[in-house]
Amino acid sequence: MIIFKGAATAMITPFKDGKIDYVSMGKLIEWQIAEGIDALVVCGTTGEASTLSPKEKIDLIKFTVDLVKGRVPVIAGTGGNCTETALELSLEAEAQGADGLLIITPYYNKCTEAGLITHFEKIADAVHSPIIMYSVPSRTGVNMSGKVVAALKSHPNIVGLKEASGNISQICQIAAHISDDFSIYSGNDDQTVPILSLGGLGCISTVSNIVPARYSRMIHHYLEGRVAEAGKEQIALKPLIDAVFSEVNPIPIKAALYMMGMCNLEYRLPLCPPSNKTQYLLYDELCNFGLL
Repeated sequence: MIIFKGAATAMITPFKDGKIDYVSMGKLIEWQIAEGIDALVVCGTTGEASTLSPKEKIDLIKFTVDLVKGRVPVIAGTGGNCTETALELSLEAEAQGADGLLIITPYYNKCTEAGLITHFEKIADAVHSPIIMYSVPSRTGVNMSGKVVAALKSHPNIVGLKEASGNISQICQIAAHISDDFSIYSGNDDQTVPILSLGGLGCISTVSNIVPARYSRMIHHYLEGRVAEAGKEQIALKPLIDAVFSEVNPIPIKAALYMMGMCNLEYRLPLCPPSNKTQYLLYDELCNFGLL
């Protein structure tokens, strides 16, 4: 039930004139696969999923699955703060052929741990696809503790956790629940190697939108026992990662791809183009890393 090992790119969603730009999306997907990425995630945070309509999400998932044709796993972001809505979207993504589901903790509601557990159990009971839970309390206001992970990890359809709390001590506690049937993936690009050292299997990455081959190689070096080499690469990538997160994700990463000629500089409100300061920082780092 392991969906992937290595680097999964949390894809941006390119827009043109207010609509999804499928031409650019197709080029981005093909480039990612050609560069050796291990999996693709669509309709996630980096893909501005909160501004996509339900139909746009399903259409984007179908487009990606049809184009990829099984070359790498396609993971669909289907979470939300309404359990029934997330369940319906998960079933539809499954029907479109998604290889796995990425489901975020329900935001804004501030549910109890009992509600959080029931939320995931209800969705997992209804689908057949493997689920990676997604914990990012800085965005959702909901923290997924080791207690919650312990309660959910035994469900046959819940196979992993994308951990983006930034709290290494908590991640260490959660790592006690890693098994052959449950994996942890880094949700923060600058903590990937540290999480691998706790038994993680990879990262669902933002920065791999622009350095897919390099990022995947770093993770596989670690998984293959080249630990020191992976650690050095994590350190080397830190300036680029800092630039990509100099404003709220996905503002800088989409701007970086725009500078690289891969998409338009178009967002959906309330997101907007980055400041001049951020653009200068991105340009300098893209040049430093040989991307421009």
